[in-house]
Amino acid sequence: MTSSIAVVGSLNLDIVVPVARHPRPGETVLGGDSVRTPGGKGANQAVAAARLGGDVVMIGRVGADDAGRQLKDALAEAGLEAGRVAVTEGVPTGIALIAVDAAGENTIVVSPGANAHFSSTDVEAAVEAIGDAAVTVLQLEVPVAAVIAAAQASPGVVILNPAPAQEVPDELLDGVDVLVPNRGELGALLGEEAPDDLDAIAALARRFEEPTTVVVTLGSQGALVVDATDALHIKPFEVTPVDTTAAGDAFCGALAEAFARGESIEAAARWAAAAGALAVTRPGAQASLPTRAEVEELVRS
Repeated sequence: MTSSIAVVGSLNLDIVVPVARHPRPGETVLGGDSVRTPGGKGANQAVAAARLGGDVVMIGRVGADDAGRQLKDALAEAGLEAGRVAVTEGVPTGIALIAVDAAGENTIVVSPGANAHFSSTDVEAAVEAIGDAAVTVLQLEVPVAAVIAAAQASPGVVILNPAPAQEVPDELLDGVDVLVPNRGELGALLGEEAPDDLDAIAALARRFEEPTTVVVTLGSQGALVVDATDALHIKPFEVTPVDTTAAGDAFCGALAEAFARGESIEAAARWAAAAGALAVTRPGAQASLPTRAEVEELVRS
């Protein structure tokens, strides 16, 4: 096993439109000029880790179209090993339709495309890369059966970002070392309304039998690291938000990069919180992900 990171998950082309406010059901609002940028939770987290100096391999699927070629080129430009990203004939590359309001809050609709065709067979084809990784990072924008297979194939630390929020089988949770939900995803996983109080959030997170470590991202409130006996609040870094797209992905990628270097959960979570904070200060997904020097400067501040 090396200090490398395997990210198994989605690649999307993001189509981002700024809006003054989000529409209500049945309502149309006028937006600004659209921007098309590389995205997808898997690819975002992979690029986030690579931009911080991580040795990262991305494992996923794109379509045989211009969008797929653009996404693979973006991975290569970020210094990732993209040879494990397969091309699916006759299926479009996944896309995410993102509206961002004046306060930087977003709403997202994802059309999975080729991501929906990612399978356990793809995991088997990449088992050597996963087996060599110190950290494997997973999300839920590809079929759950493939995510389970990836968790079971990993001998290293397995991080699961359970997004988009959905029911997660125990078979998957049993193979996860660190669960990284946001407040809403934590509530959805347990069929509860997500509380605001930190003690209540910690109590909710402790309802998982596996994994025993849960890191709840709290946006402008920082993060909460919860295990069976303790809850550690990672204080937020003060920034002015522009676009919250990929903030959680920046957090997960940075957490993986820190774990790959052998950092403690506390140090890794603080490093990740700084990366997530920086990501909200500029628009876009992968375009917003910070460099190592930027995160180091914020952590020192």
